[in-house]
Amino acid sequence: MAGPAPTVYLVDDDDRVLRALKRLLSSDGHSVACYSNAEEFLLHHDPEVPGCAVLDLGLPGMDGFGIQDALASGTAQRPLIFLTGRGDIPASVRAMKAGAVDFLTKPVERSALLAAVAQALVRDKEMRQNGEQRSSLEQRLSKLTPREREVLTLVVAGRLNKQIAGELGTVEKTIKVHRGRMMNKMGVRTVADLVRLVARQQG
Repeated sequence: MAGPAPTVYLVDDDDRVLRALKRLLSSDGHSVACYSNAEEFLLHHDPEVPGCAVLDLGLPGMDGFGIQDALASGTAQRPLIFLTGRGDIPASVRAMKAGAVDFLTKPVERSALLAAVAQALVRDKEMRQNGEQRSSLEQRLSKLTPREREVLTLVVAGRLNKQIAGELGTVEKTIKVHRGRMMNKMGVRTVADLVRLVARQQG
């Protein structure tokens, strides 16, 4: 079942800018939600909805950096694109270091904005897929017994059954049983698959 379509959130206190950006993005096929200030955006923002946000840096009250900080301090991961009325290198460096996709100067060029939004939506999709994979792995790990977790750690480290038995103070036959149950619960058939699965979670 397909999830909700991506939404591009626009936050700008200039109504003319909001209308112009909405027309531009809607004409390119994007679903758009508009807000005139940071507080309104954060109040209605749903992190479960895929998409990105295009933020005016110089908002009244809480500015664009405030939104970036508010999202980062919570559980929401939202790719951000900043717009500013003036070229400000220190501000752009700060935004990019904090994970912004792009930092564009008004009046923004159509091609530049559409390219930045396309990049942000790809990043959002990748983050969500990675999050789903991590959640799936955590669910599998939660089904393991403490001894099966120990076996998993040693298998991933490259130990053979005989070596694992020696380290855990048991017999090889018992380790084979624990290893089989662990592999089954993890949903993998080979050690290589197990290593890749654990590496993705650690990455």
